[in-house]
Amino acid sequence: MITCRDVNNLKLDGMELIAGESGLNRIVSWFYLVQTRPYEDYMNYGNFALIVIDNVRFDFGELKKTMEELNGLGISGLAVSVEDDREMIPDRIIKRAEEMELPLFWVRWKGASFVDISQSIGNLIMESNILNKRTGDYLYNLLFGYSVNDRYVEKISGQFGLDFSKPYRVGIIVVDRKYGVNMEQDEHIYEYYANCLNQEVIKMEGQPMFMRFLNKFVLLFEAREDKNIEKKLEIMLRRLDDNPQFRGVIQSTCILGAAYTEPSKFGQSYQEAKNLIAKKKKLPNPSHKKVLSASTMGIYKYMFHSDDQGEIIEYCNNKLNKIEEYDHVNGTFLKETILAYYMNGFNTVKTAENLFIHRNSLMYRLRKIEELLEMELTDYMEYLDLVNCILVKQWMFL
Repeated sequence: MITCRDVNNLKLDGMELIAGESGLNRIVSWFYLVQTRPYEDYMNYGNFALIVIDNVRFDFGELKKTMEELNGLGISGLAVSVEDDREMIPDRIIKRAEEMELPLFWVRWKGASFVDISQSIGNLIMESNILNKRTGDYLYNLLFGYSVNDRYVEKISGQFGLDFSKPYRVGIIVVDRKYGVNMEQDEHIYEYYANCLNQEVIKMEGQPMFMRFLNKFVLLFEAREDKNIEKKLEIMLRRLDDNPQFRGVIQSTCILGAAYTEPSKFGQSYQEAKNLIAKKKKLPNPSHKKVLSASTMGIYKYMFHSDDQGEIIEYCNNKLNKIEEYDHVNGTFLKETILAYYMNGFNTVKTAENLFIHRNSLMYRLRKIEELLEMELTDYMEYLDLVNCILVKQWMFL
C-alpha cells in the first residue's frame, strides 16, 4: 500500500508536484493512462491517472473537465505531460487541483516518461505487498503455528519491535458489504477499502501487526489499561465507514479476543474473537459501537460458548463485588437501588418513592455506585449487564 507521497518521494527526473500537496496521503492502488470515455468503465478508486495534452484529443479545457470527473471517481493523483512542452500548466488548472486537494504532477516531455512512472509505481506497490505478506506470514505463524518456541518469538519481537513481556490481544475486523449491479466495481471498492484500512492501521499508535486472512482482517496489538488503541480503533473505523465512497456500501466491526502475555495463547485470543462474530448482530448495541469484545458483551458471552454455571457466577461476583462489600460494611442498599432504578425506567422520582427514600438520598446512592464501579450510569449496556448479574445471582440461589 503506497500513497501519492511515496510517488512524490521517488523524485523522478522531470516529474514535479505543482498542486494538491494536502492530498498526498491519498492511496495509490494502480495507474491508468487516460484515453477514452466513459472513464467509470476503466477507472477504479485509487488509480493514479496519466494524461498527455496533445491539443487533438486533449487540450487544457478538456483537461479541467476530465480532472474533475476523475476526481469524482476517486483517483489518487494526476500526472500531466504537454506534447513537446509547448505550454506550461495554466494557473486555472493548478488552482482547481488545489481546491480539490488533488495531487497534480507536471511531467516534462523529455523528462520522466509515463513508462518510467508506471514502472516505478508498480514496483512500489509490489514492494509494499511483499512487506505486507511478510508481516502477515509472521502473524499467521504466531496465531496458528502448532508450536511457538522462544526463538521464533524473539525473532518476531526483533523484526517488529514487539514487547512480549506485555499482554497482547487479537482483533478481527469483519466487513459487511452491500453488492450492486457491477460486481467487478464492487471488488475494486472493497480492495480500495482494504488498502485504506491497512494504511490507517499502520499509522496507529503501537503499530499493530496486520494481515488479511480469508475474508477478514486480523490485528495483534498491545492491550493497555487505558484502552487507548481500542478507542482509536473505534474512531478510525467510524471515520473510514463514514467516508462518502464507502458510506452505505461497506461497514466494519472489530471483535476483540482476551489479552494474553504468553505468545502461545495469542491463537486462543483469535478463537475467542472468532466465536463472537456470528453473535454480534444479536446483541443489544444502542450506541452502535464499532469495537466489541467479550468484556463489553458482559454476561452474554457465556451464552455463546459455555454451559458452566460456575463460570457465570464468578463473572457476576466479580462484577458486583465492590457494591456488595460496600453494602455489607456500611449497611446500605446500593445493589437494591441498581435494580429499582432500572425497574422504574430510570425515573428518579418513582425510584425514590419505591425505595421509600428522599430523592436526594437516591442521587447520593447513584453517585456512589458510579464512584465504586468507575462507570457512568448512562452507559445503558453496562447498566444492563449489572442488572443481569443481580438477577442471575438471585435466580441461581433461589
